[in-house]
Amino acid sequence: MDRSLKYALMTSLWVAVAAYVLFAALSVRRRRAAQTVGRIEIEVADSSSMGHLVSTPRVMEWLAESRIPIVGTPVDAVDLTAVESLIARNGFVERAAAYVTYDGALHVTISQRRPLVRLLLDGYDAYVTEEGFAFAAPRASSLYVPVVTGGYRPPFPASYAGSVREWVDGRKAEVGERIAALEREKYPFYRRERENDRRIAALRRERVRRAWWRLESAESFDRRVEELRAEKARKRRAYRYEARLIQEEIDRIAGRQEAARREEKKLEKSYEDFMKLLTFVASVESDDFWRSEVVQIVARTTPSGALEVDLVPRSGNHLVRFGRLEDERRKLDKLLRFYRSGLSGIGWDAYRTIDLRYEGQVVCRR
Repeated sequence: MDRSLKYALMTSLWVAVAAYVLFAALSVRRRRAAQTVGRIEIEVADSSSMGHLVSTPRVMEWLAESRIPIVGTPVDAVDLTAVESLIARNGFVERAAAYVTYDGALHVTISQRRPLVRLLLDGYDAYVTEEGFAFAAPRASSLYVPVVTGGYRPPFPASYAGSVREWVDGRKAEVGERIAALEREKYPFYRRERENDRRIAALRRERVRRAWWRLESAESFDRRVEELRAEKARKRRAYRYEARLIQEEIDRIAGRQEAARREEKKLEKSYEDFMKLLTFVASVESDDFWRSEVVQIVARTTPSGALEVDLVPRSGNHLVRFGRLEDERRKLDKLLRFYRSGLSGIGWDAYRTIDLRYEGQVVCRR
């Protein structure tokens, strides 16, 4: 075949393919422009055996209440970003992805968070994930997760939804700004202090020289010396008083800074205790026996600020004083040995409390 003819045929073929692709794209675009959304499909990607927080009726309710134009709206006019933002703003939704299918269905895929524990404390009804993400418990939610009750105060407000670490860091940043602002309040006093120091230094350099050129008498010179001494004593008292006032103001501001630093440390300590609580709950949940045995965790803050917990077991009619969340595995092993070698022989209802807070022993009270 002639080479030029071959090139001409190939060129014609590619032109035909390009024309077809262009025609198909224009046809799809025209069809897309004329098509409207006919239905909504909700898919919860990770509904688990422990239950779910997101349901199709609830998502449909959110969309209806939002009044975002969807059904009957041209496909290209649907605000998919608004739909995703509406769904994702619920704390128990981890991710939401919305798109319109070729046949005109709005498809929303939702990934929900997996709570580790539920906080039923004074003013709190919230779920928290193992990573430390907190969100208010949705109404009528009933996931089977451990429950923490008691007088314990978590390191975030009851209305908060988000990462607890981020909330604590935000409060610490505010405290840091307050400390910096207090430091700036010291600047005028530092300037006054430097000026007062200069006056004191100048006062030390003041001297009386005898006026020989005026044939000043010894009596006149001595009198001027005494007058200068008296004046210097008066000024020295005034400058010392000023220095004391300045230092008192600086100390007062420094005291407020120290209180802010203690608040900062308290925030971090509160967060560390909270994460210890989550780690403990995760440890209990990872063990088949303790997961079925521990039905409730009662948390409280001691007068010293330490976090202590009690365990409400499924077996028996007693309370386990677990104490601080330190050496948790050792304490659980000690309790298990006591269950097997102690309570199994005398009965599960023999004691009212079982105390694990003492080193090397289990203290029981009837």
